[in-house]
This record gives sequence, C-alpha cells and structure tokens, in this order.
Amino acid sequence: MNSPHWILLTLFGFGVLAILRFSEAQNQEDCGLPLNESPYIEPENEIQFSSDETFIKSGKIGRMPENLESGNLKQYLTLRYFPDGIRNCYDLRVEKGRNYLIRAMFFYGNFDGLNVLPEFDIYIGPNKWATIDLQQEPFGSGKEVIHMSETNSLQICLVKTGATTPMISALELRPLANGTYIAKSGSLKLNFRVYLSNSTVLLRYVFNFNP
Repeated sequence: MNSPHWILLTLFGFGVLAILRFSEAQNQEDCGLPLNESPYIEPENEIQFSSDETFIKSGKIGRMPENLESGNLKQYLTLRYFPDGIRNCYDLRVEKGRNYLIRAMFFYGNFDGLNVLPEFDIYIGPNKWATIDLQQEPFGSGKEVIHMSETNSLQICLVKTGATTPMISALELRPLANGTYIAKSGSLKLNFRVYLSNSTVLLRYVFNFNP
C-alpha cells in the first residue's frame, strides 16, 4: 500500500497528537518512541515529547515507511503494536474524581509491509470504548472521550478481536476542570466536530493561544 504524504497531514487536522499527556504540566509522551530518542522538542509546536515506555511494558515498536517521513511531525512516525496476548493495557496515574479528555489515534500506514488493515477494540478499564476498524477508515481513525476516573489509576487497553494485530499511534490524557462538559452519569464520547471557518489554514496550539 503506497500511502500518500497527505494522510498524516490529514490526521494532523484531526487535532490528535501522537502523544500521551499524563500530568497537570502537560507532559507529552510519544507512542512507540524509543528511549534513546527521548525526550525531544517538536519545533512545530514547541512541545516536549518523551517515550511511552514508562506506562506500558508490552508491545513492540513500529515505524512508518520512509515515504511517509518527509514533511511530517516526528510524533506521527512511530507506533506501538501488540502481536502477543489478547489484552494489552497502558497503566496511567490520574486524580480520582477528575475529568479527563482522552484521545486515541490509530494510523496503520502499512508499517509492517503486510498491507492488512487491523480491526480491534479499545477499552477504558473493563468498559468498551470503541471498535477500531481501519478497513473502514484506511486513512486513520481518531477517538475521543471525556471520562471521570473513580480511582487514582486508569487503564487504556487494546483488545484483539480477530486475526489482525492491535496497534496505536497516539494516546492523549489531558486533565480538565470538573465544570467542563458536565454529565449526569457515564462518559461523553465525541460524535463529530465541525470546523466553522471558510479558511483552509490549520490553526492550532501554540498559535491559537492568547495569554
């Protein structure tokens, strides 16, 4: 599968970074980033990224093909995939009773050369969050939910449901004010997002922030 360069740029437009954010200080963790490449500063947005290996011990590191590397942000170029086991989980430290924005991004990019788009499930703890079917979304899939943790730990798990291998390109955990997006019960899943502008220019952090 010869994926064009604009696929990764399209995912950039989703506003989903290939990162994990686990603290009030907005520390960024890049999925699949080797420890010997960690940390680094992404010049495009001046954010520091670190390896995700602190939060998960299973899985293997994959990397996008060379034809997708040029012109794309470094945090999009690695991923973690799980050929072993049925359920593989990130173990995250959170604040009990706090709202968190959780984002996950999945981009296959034929990193393994098999040209087999995977399908699998993602869970928040024991509860199913979503089915990831990249056969239906070959250019990538992004999922987003606002969730309040009932404990001081949180697991985000990828669960194998068939013959294909689960993988993840990005995971973001961002603390929110508890008055943001109040729900009487349960979590709030993103349905859709509309870009209310006729501009074709993408505007994102740090350029959209006015102190």
